Amino acid sequence: MTYKEARVYLDELSKYGSVLGLDAIRGLLRELGDPQDDLRFIHIAGTNGKGSVLAYTSTILSEAGYRIGRYVSPTVISYLERIQVDGAWISEEKFAEMTLKVTDAIARLEKAGKPVPTVFEAETAIAFLYFRETQCDLVVLEAGLGGALDATNIVRNTVCAVFSSISRDHIGVIGNTVEEIAENKAGIIKPGCTVISAGQSSPVTKILKRRAAENGCPFIQAEPDRVQILHSDHRGILLSYKEFDHIRTAMAGIYQAENLITALEVIRALRSQGYSIDDQAVRTGTERTVWPGRFTCIGEAPVFILDGAHNEDAALRLRESVKEYFPGRKLIFIMGVFKDKDYDAIVRILCPLASSVYTVDLPDRERGLPAAKLARAVRTYCPRTKAYTEYIEDTSSSGQEAGIRWAVYAALLEADPGDAILAFGSLSYLHQIKEAYGSAVTENNSRTSAGGRDPSFLL
Repeated sequence: MTYKEARVYLDELSKYGSVLGLDAIRGLLRELGDPQDDLRFIHIAGTNGKGSVLAYTSTILSEAGYRIGRYVSPTVISYLERIQVDGAWISEEKFAEMTLKVTDAIARLEKAGKPVPTVFEAETAIAFLYFRETQCDLVVLEAGLGGALDATNIVRNTVCAVFSSISRDHIGVIGNTVEEIAENKAGIIKPGCTVISAGQSSPVTKILKRRAAENGCPFIQAEPDRVQILHSDHRGILLSYKEFDHIRTAMAGIYQAENLITALEVIRALRSQGYSIDDQAVRTGTERTVWPGRFTCIGEAPVFILDGAHNEDAALRLRESVKEYFPGRKLIFIMGVFKDKDYDAIVRILCPLASSVYTVDLPDRERGLPAAKLARAVRTYCPRTKAYTEYIEDTSSSGQEAGIRWAVYAALLEADPGDAILAFGSLSYLHQIKEAYGSAVTENNSRTSAGGRDPSFLL
């Protein structure tokens, strides 16, 4: 099986949709020899910030000399990004090899009349096989949808169950209230593990504490009041927290301090369990941590920020960062969202800040909200709004990519050096934004004389 054939097979599986429950993946993993039972996990659930907590934790542990698997979703740069060991993506050859084992197992299940796994369940099984083969000391595992019935919750050897910020998202799927959502996510807690949480609302904290006690688990919560922010701007943060002094991260955003101290509490818990993680590993690991699409600065003059704010809580956090970092600046937004998100809330929170907004169609045609429909919602708060839709003719790109490309060009043409451009709403299109920005900068540089930039090519 080639990598291309593996992707085609998984695309076919995706037609089965998403089914919550563990029966199918339990059967699949049994066919594969239960690779997850040979691994130990740091399992992370939450609404916002879980990817950043994962990135900090896994990078620090790799710096400490441990072989660390990462399983993440969604991805921003490449499909292969979702399965990593010590920050290196799985190769196409290894992915194809692991997928072949999974396809053979699924064929046996089908022949026996047993449930066919979903694409996410198959991908999770591929990851577990790879992590076992590469003999990972720990796997930092990001839960997909929810917690209790998510495919990742098939694991048993959980060292730490970690919770980033929990708020309302996927309403009606994993719960209708924040309490119901917290109960679902708390399902990753396993007997005897250490439970670590970011600061939460009182109802969420109460639920996590109760579920920890029911499973005989110590409960640790990050303490934002003990953070000392020494410096913070759109390029990163310098802070001190408890015994960790002058810790620097290049990951910006007001909310990143909370994600970082949650990861530091994971490190403290692992130290108490006997893991050897010295202060230099913490310092170097934090400095080297990257997580694309989370208040990521890809350009200056004008500042150009990518952020995957895709729900109400994330929008509130993004607004807080924008007001902190860019007071008095003209703001230009590029926005694309999934139609199953509460886009009205995102628009209401962020778009009053904008001088102009460019809406785009997402690459995922089926889930994406049409740019024109999003623009109608945005105009209530920002009259200067234009939709860049997939019908724009561009022989060099697919329809959606053409719309994204021209939205980036239009924003750059409008912006002065002191302005700020922010692209947000979904992680799924930020890679195309970054590519379009790179193309614009390259073309502009090739046309720029010694006298300064020449944006006329954007017209």
